[in-house]
Amino acid sequence: MPRYADPPFTHGAPARIGVLVANLGTPDAPTPAAVRRYLAEFLGDPRVVELPRALWWPLLHGWILQIRPRRTAHAYRQIWTADGSPLLAGTRALAEALRQQMAARLPAPPAVAVGMCYGNPSLPAALAELRAQQVRRLLVLPLYPQYSATTTAAVFDRVTRELQNWRWLPELRFVNDYHAEPDYIAALAGTLAGRSACDNPATHLLFSFHGLPLSYRDAGDPYYCQCLATARLVAERLALPAAAWSVAFQSRVGRQRWLEPYTENRLRELAAGGTREVTVICPGFAVDCLETLEEIALRGRAMFLAAGGSRFDYVPALHDRPEHAAALAALVTRHCRGWADGGS
Repeated sequence: MPRYADPPFTHGAPARIGVLVANLGTPDAPTPAAVRRYLAEFLGDPRVVELPRALWWPLLHGWILQIRPRRTAHAYRQIWTADGSPLLAGTRALAEALRQQMAARLPAPPAVAVGMCYGNPSLPAALAELRAQQVRRLLVLPLYPQYSATTTAAVFDRVTRELQNWRWLPELRFVNDYHAEPDYIAALAGTLAGRSACDNPATHLLFSFHGLPLSYRDAGDPYYCQCLATARLVAERLALPAAAWSVAFQSRVGRQRWLEPYTENRLRELAAGGTREVTVICPGFAVDCLETLEEIALRGRAMFLAAGGSRFDYVPALHDRPEHAAALAALVTRHCRGWADGGS
């Protein structure tokens, strides 16, 4: 039996379009208890950690969740704002900018809701919000430009799991990735225009993407190749010579090999090799979060300067910049083709 009663049905009512804007998630507060709840949900997802549950569960609950929450909560406190989590505030602002862009593009503006794969507001809560607005055609937009089973597929799993409780399913479409979308590439390049990475030959541009266990890539995950493609397309648009930029991967945990080179090693290597100025951009993150603000803008900066560098320039995420919202609106409009004009 469905868990929820359907909203009242009105014969002849138009099928409203809904856009579910999904992001990874965030703890409710920068406290060990809140972080522990969040990490338990995040690290408990078999899409994220693919180890057998019999091996992973005792390690997660017997050790990691006893030690890591306090350290991670301290990191969150470094970046927490008066509006709360930067990731949640940034995602909401971007969703609102997208809603405004869509209202200008479509005769019947879609409903837009924000849901987090882990934490609050949850994906089920966002789906319930869209359901209450009579959404019968649903487009899921994960804010992951590059596809990975650990992120994009995890959203798909949770959305479809929740829809199993619905009596009347909406028509469903899903954005897999947008790593090479021209408007997205142009928006990234636009954030670099006028920065020393483009104007000063002595400055190195480092593209830092979230890491992934090497075994996931070897199993067929396309994430690594899509990250390289994004960086290459941005560098080509800026006409940067090959020696002026490179790609690295951050946020490695555990002892297994992850995608290389690691961002912290690359920063030290650049400084040791005589590079005094570095500009770092993180194109895998639609909005700033712990991994960009604390790991890169704070710790990465300190690491580079301590290794001999003299200037570290972090490029903020695209957030709700007009060109970013417009790029996503164009993407959504294309995926809604046939719906927006009343077709099937």
